[in-house]
Amino acid sequence: MAVGDIPEMKSQLPPGEEAKEENDINANDVVSEQSRKFWRGGQYKWWAEMGVYSIFVLSGQSIGTLLGRLYFDKGGNSKWMATLVQVVGFPVLIPLLFLPSTKTTTPQDDTIRSPSPTIVAPLYVFLGLSVAVNCMLYTVGIEYLPVTTYSLICASQLGFNALFSFFLNAQKFTPYIVNSLVLLTLSSTLLVLQPGGDGGDAKTSRRKYIIGFVSTLAASAGYALLLSLTQLAFSRIFKKAETFRLVIEMTIYQSAVASAAIVAGLFASGEWRRLGAEMDGFELGKTSYVMNLTWTAVGWQFFSVGCIGLIFKVSSLFSNVISILGLPIPPVLAVFILNDKMNGVKVISMVLAIWGFVSYIYQHYLDDVKEKAKAKAVQREQQVSQLALVHTV
Repeated sequence: MAVGDIPEMKSQLPPGEEAKEENDINANDVVSEQSRKFWRGGQYKWWAEMGVYSIFVLSGQSIGTLLGRLYFDKGGNSKWMATLVQVVGFPVLIPLLFLPSTKTTTPQDDTIRSPSPTIVAPLYVFLGLSVAVNCMLYTVGIEYLPVTTYSLICASQLGFNALFSFFLNAQKFTPYIVNSLVLLTLSSTLLVLQPGGDGGDAKTSRRKYIIGFVSTLAASAGYALLLSLTQLAFSRIFKKAETFRLVIEMTIYQSAVASAAIVAGLFASGEWRRLGAEMDGFELGKTSYVMNLTWTAVGWQFFSVGCIGLIFKVSSLFSNVISILGLPIPPVLAVFILNDKMNGVKVISMVLAIWGFVSYIYQHYLDDVKEKAKAKAVQREQQVSQLALVHTV
């Protein structure tokens, strides 16, 4: 008998059991292949990028907040200069544009075209001007409030972000997210209700405290809206093109627009005439004055890169979660570096903020488990359909 004439060996199992066995073997092969792809493929790179972006957010936020507070504590008084350093450091990112592009290709990439400059340019102008306004509001807040109070009020941006994400990014509300919103709102409200602000019963001190609180709260809402709009731009305009270059370009362009707007305000206000005297009167000296502004600018740029990168990799809400995660860092450091105070109201407020953060993280965990279960169910249905098609043929 020729080799080609050897009859095919049939399984002795019943038809139902045979299909089940083939389905299980096929499923195991798929799982094994996915595991190999996870460990050998891009997951290492994805987690590494997530880690780098998160470090940028946490370190940049801490450096920028502490140095911004130090600027005002040691003799700086120019709101426009303190605002400018939050965006003017973008030239340090230009060398990153020459790094090799790391684009993740997909079958749909050939059908996606780059957005038109007539669409991208107005987008960057709008985002840049929004960043300029937000930075000014944050400057007023950091000038009039201690780091602890300022940081805790910023926790409200997570609640604002969830609200804007619901309307702009199809974010769903759950009991845990609602709980997070309530706790973070209470956390911020406690701070403005404490008598005498952060010490000081003078009318001007109380007035400045309220102005700082309102400015920081408005900045938090504006920043949350900005994050949601950035995510919307990634999905609708840029089609979430997977390039590190896009993250850097967006950071540079919107920072350049914001810098131009703030420089115009600096000269229009006349504050530029007092900068020389401000440098001379800085308590730590001229060199420390320049270094303070320089490293503040660098810190906030890396923070911006980290935020945009996390939006691009995951979502605006996740980017904000990492920002909120870093809020306790400046208050703790301020106690040792700036001799800041931590009273009972702030402790309660911080506990509520952390509770709200944990509530959101738990919801994120539940969503992740649900998505994985859904993906496995869909994958199994596809496997069954493929096996049924094979048996039919």
